[in-house]
Amino acid sequence: MSDSAGGCTEPRTAVTEAEVEALVRGICFKTGPPRRLGVEVEWLVHELRDPRLPVSPERLEAAYAALRTVPLRSALTVEPGGQLELSSPPAASLTECVGTVSADLDAVRAVLREDGLVLVGLGHDPWHTPRRFLREPRYDAMEACLDRTGPAGRAMMCASASVQVCVDAGHEEPGPLGHVRRWWLAHQLGAVLVAAFANSPIAGGRPTGWLSTRQLRWTQIGTGRAGAPVLDADPRGAWARHVLDSPVMCVRRDGGPWDVPRGLAFREWIRSGTPGQPTREDLDYHVTTLFPPVRPRGHLELRMIDAQPGDDGWIVPLAVVAALFDD
Repeated sequence: MSDSAGGCTEPRTAVTEAEVEALVRGICFKTGPPRRLGVEVEWLVHELRDPRLPVSPERLEAAYAALRTVPLRSALTVEPGGQLELSSPPAASLTECVGTVSADLDAVRAVLREDGLVLVGLGHDPWHTPRRFLREPRYDAMEACLDRTGPAGRAMMCASASVQVCVDAGHEEPGPLGHVRRWWLAHQLGAVLVAAFANSPIAGGRPTGWLSTRQLRWTQIGTGRAGAPVLDADPRGAWARHVLDSPVMCVRRDGGPWDVPRGLAFREWIRSGTPGQPTREDLDYHVTTLFPPVRPRGHLELRMIDAQPGDDGWIVPLAVVAALFDD
């Protein structure tokens, strides 16, 4: 389950507010019997001989080039700071999900070990200053936007890692397996999952005062970018309003910077038509720049869990979430 909102809308057609609400309501919650499970595991990549030593971009690129030749069932992606992410395909059971990702992780670790590198399960890098590895327009724009609220954005982009658990939205009908209750349950469990799996107490070599420094960074970034929508009896409507009222991070252009006026909400962009009239493709992209603790992408993506220690620590929060939602 890769981190993309592509497919929620068709490209290059201008949208109205009503169309945005209809599109988001109709597609970003896909209801049905809750049967599937997935996980996205992010890892810091450190020196095997001494994790306090920085890894050069050249070494990371060489290692990642080797990894791209390895056949994996999970999608392998690289995060802005050089973190690695494995996103599982949807699985019919916890056992299937764990088996697939574990096999892929074994293959990834073997390649990295040959280059003297190791995957590290921590929610926040305890030693290194956040440093960009990927130089792409998306991340240039993200960095510039998040810098407006302080250094937390760069830390989130380049020095954090998580375990993100994905579950089906649930039935259309009410009841314990209905999408309204599962949406509510995901948010109610959020604080419990943050606390139970907090695994990032140090940054810059010193305790931050938080057991989850990763959660601190999201708090510092602010609710406009990283907050949850209002919880009510209509998750689709609440999420659609949240999408419309959240600030636009950037506007993609073929040339020149991707910057936008500070605080420009997607709703305001539609009404003003400046800069240009937003399209369905712009809506798709805008959704990928929102980082709530629970993100509806057809399924529900629980994003609040720190990366876990050890080779298999990620299995524990995955199993806990699976059990709590299999009610």
